[in-house]
Amino acid sequence: MIAAAAPICLFAYKRPLHVKQAIDALRRNPLASRSHLVIYSDGAKVAGDVSAVQEVRSACHAVSGFASVRVVERESNLGLSRSVISGVTEMCNTFGRVIVVEDDLVVSPYFLDYMNAALDLYETDASVFSIHGYVFPVRASLPETFFLLGADCWGWATWSRAWRNFEADGSKLMEGLSRAKLLGRFDFDGAYDYSGMLQQQIDGRIDSWAIRWQASALLMGGLTLYPGRSLLRNIGFDDTGTHSSATTEFDVEISDAPIRVNRIPLIENEAALAAFADYYRALRPKGIKRAVLSLKRALRRFL
Repeated sequence: MIAAAAPICLFAYKRPLHVKQAIDALRRNPLASRSHLVIYSDGAKVAGDVSAVQEVRSACHAVSGFASVRVVERESNLGLSRSVISGVTEMCNTFGRVIVVEDDLVVSPYFLDYMNAALDLYETDASVFSIHGYVFPVRASLPETFFLLGADCWGWATWSRAWRNFEADGSKLMEGLSRAKLLGRFDFDGAYDYSGMLQQQIDGRIDSWAIRWQASALLMGGLTLYPGRSLLRNIGFDDTGTHSSATTEFDVEISDAPIRVNRIPLIENEAALAAFADYYRALRPKGIKRAVLSLKRALRRFL
């Protein structure tokens, strides 16, 4: 039984059709009526985006079905990285925990149940840094829930105690990972060049908050809980996003049943880790350049 539903923050920019789908999906969760929703609407980056931003805001102000709805309208364009970092920090400081979604994530009706149950169950376990709702379409069967070291960025939740470990300085993260001999694990044993992404952030070529959150959690030995079946899908890879292009690489079937959240050992699941690494490697026969570009664009969305 969920004592008190965690607040939800949703980040939106200029895609009104996407944000409506995302909010409608959240509203279909039984816990929606008990959940406070805060929508962070970023300001227009260029004059041509003003109309779409206003349409998004009009849609957000009309939202009902939640315990409360607050729309935070940014006067200027922060970009997704600054918006997420500041928004999550504000929510954690105010509520102590938060569920984070974006305007192109369509969640299952069981998403909020899973998130809240896991937030309650692992709240006092310092080694658990976050809860995640999406899993890659891996080939292997996965357990009902499992832990991996690090963090993730598509439909997630955290507590203020964990978010305090977010390190904004990429150089410090790279130095720490190197000193701790964690770069190999960061790259899923060479399956994907996440350390290269972190170096790009350090060099100013990208400004991803997600790669820094992932590195921060890994460096501190933080675990993220995943469901064995995905509780959301990303509808943003349709060439409408600022940081993504059209691809079907991350398409998944949303679970048609709830995820059972029971206490499991606080250790990384080696089989799930191998399944994720195999997924990255399996992209290569399809065309390494195309697959890697798709994945990079997927992660660069979180700027």
